[in-house]
Amino acid sequence: MRVLSKFLGLALALPLLWSCGEMDMPPIVQQTPSTITSPSEGSSIVLDQAESEDMLVFEVSQANFGTSGEVTYSIELDAPGNNFASPVAVGSSTTTTVEVKVGELNRRVLAEGLQAGTSGPIEFRVRAIIDRSLRDIVGSPVTINVTPYLDAVDFPALRVPGDYQSWNPGNDNTVLFSPEANEVYEGFVHILGGSGEFKFITGPEWDEFPDFGMASEGVLSEGGDNIKIPGEFGTYRVVADLNNLTYELERIGIWGIIGSATAGGWDTETPMTFDAAENILKITADLVEGEMKFRTNTWDQNYGGSDDEGVAGFDGPNIVIPADGTYTITLDFKTPGSVLYTVEMN
Repeated sequence: MRVLSKFLGLALALPLLWSCGEMDMPPIVQQTPSTITSPSEGSSIVLDQAESEDMLVFEVSQANFGTSGEVTYSIELDAPGNNFASPVAVGSSTTTTVEVKVGELNRRVLAEGLQAGTSGPIEFRVRAIIDRSLRDIVGSPVTINVTPYLDAVDFPALRVPGDYQSWNPGNDNTVLFSPEANEVYEGFVHILGGSGEFKFITGPEWDEFPDFGMASEGVLSEGGDNIKIPGEFGTYRVVADLNNLTYELERIGIWGIIGSATAGGWDTETPMTFDAAENILKITADLVEGEMKFRTNTWDQNYGGSDDEGVAGFDGPNIVIPADGTYTITLDFKTPGSVLYTVEMN
């Protein structure tokens, strides 16, 4: 009888166990992300400094979380191909109309590497956030071509004294900038001769501010050894991360002028020299009526004109030289997100 009672109890419990299993199964909720409906994929936005306080309007579709609640729509951007590894939010709203300030968008796209006066692609997407314990939903990105303007905002700076500029930390021109104000500094250093050594320092005096040098290749330490360029002389893109104490060096090449207006025609560059006081590349040369560009020894690195006077465009149109004469020409990489140039007849 005891055995029969045990089997009978088990038989009676099975329906209850089955019933509990069914009750514990969570319902499947279909969710729909929000996407940008305006501006549309492939459209263009030209930013204007005179409108820096104005608002750009992004229209987005309504997200569906499968439940009720207040939804916030946030517009995010990132550089193309980065898969939104470092998304930046530029505006948000609890409606499907999201406003983004022109000046803020301009600052952000310059920080992503766009050149002032030159159209470039930026990816945008919508992050939908609900006031419930549910994960955010992100929509598919759209690519929009944005033309930023030259912004005179003062960014935090890191000085780069070295042999190339007489080891002068007080030179306000030989600096890197941090557009995000996050202790990550980036810019260009022109090292065309000497020992090729330099350091980073946070202020204009050696004895009063921390300086950073090399602990090992790619690694910084306070008061470390001089950093030396790893290869040939030229212009280097430099990144210094004081949070993680790392640095990066990428050689761009030696810049020169080339074109039908120059002595070497379209075959050979005439190299520019370095003005250490101004931290610009410079050349005085006899030119003839024709056209010219700035180039390293490869067309992969070249600048021409742009829609903004005095702002060089990467792979931009040829610069017209209107008449024969002696010209002084400069190329300036100091401004974050922009390359500036001048062509003046003497």
